[in-house]
Amino acid sequence: MFSSVAHLARANPFNTPHLQLVHDGLGDLRSSSPGPTGQPRRPRNLAAAAMEEQYSCDYGSGRFFILCGLGGIISCGTTHTALVPLDLVKCRMQVDPQKYKGIFNGFSVTLKEDGVRGLAKGWAPTFLGYSMQGLCKFGFYEVFKVLYSNMLGEENTYLWRTSLYLAASASAEFFADIALAPMEAAKVRIQTQPGYANTLRDAAPKMYKEEGLKAFYKGVAPLWMRQIPYTMMKFACFERTVEALYKFVVPKPRSECSKPEQLVVTFVAGYIGVWKGLFARIIMIGTLTALQWFIYDSVKVYFRLPRPPPPEMPESLKKKLGLTQ
Repeated sequence: MFSSVAHLARANPFNTPHLQLVHDGLGDLRSSSPGPTGQPRRPRNLAAAAMEEQYSCDYGSGRFFILCGLGGIISCGTTHTALVPLDLVKCRMQVDPQKYKGIFNGFSVTLKEDGVRGLAKGWAPTFLGYSMQGLCKFGFYEVFKVLYSNMLGEENTYLWRTSLYLAASASAEFFADIALAPMEAAKVRIQTQPGYANTLRDAAPKMYKEEGLKAFYKGVAPLWMRQIPYTMMKFACFERTVEALYKFVVPKPRSECSKPEQLVVTFVAGYIGVWKGLFARIIMIGTLTALQWFIYDSVKVYFRLPRPPPPEMPESLKKKLGLTQ
């Protein structure tokens, strides 16, 4: 599977121009072609960066997708686990609003009844479940983005890129929620049913004995209804926000930005992309999403993965629209 996707990715519009120059063997040709005055043309900064920066794998290769999945595991697993106390109180408020009257009251009641350790209930299924969700969400998003882009072709990929982001993220989240559902079901029972179980080791066998596999997957449809629209907005807004920031805000091209500067843009774009809803939810979800994108992009930087720049209009489309001679 990965070998066929890698073959498509080499000609994909989302492929980084750095790699395309290397694959096509055009680096030397472009740098040595004469300029308007007959002097050797100065190579573009983008091409120079391609020769200086060595990536650990090709865009769209099996290693690329695996490491993207690893980035998803780290970004989603760690951020959701860090918010377990808040998630626990939120779930209890939804199940028993008479007892847990508000966020601060919920923390107070939980601390009185269960102590500090009680706030960590459900951390194991949260970590495992959202790690698997992150693996599929981010890893499959990169896969589907390549596949759908090649189905559309270069020009339509640019023109319909927002729809492509929506379709790729929806497809990825479909599988991500299947991976998340079993652990989410166990987490909810641990957190909201007093006396049912205190750990995943207790909850999972008990659930299977009572209802079989159905116990772990009967909540997948509600997950799809909740998570797929959210993920579609999360990825599409992020991609278009990054594009807008580099076009209108950042004073220099992405190829000239340092890695820390690029990561700052990633964090800001992740935060702006979900700036909708009530104030408390803005703070929680906005920060969570921004951190996930920041961690995911940091993993790409650490493993020296290709990180394509924001999409540009293909030359063929510019000629059709009369934008170039």
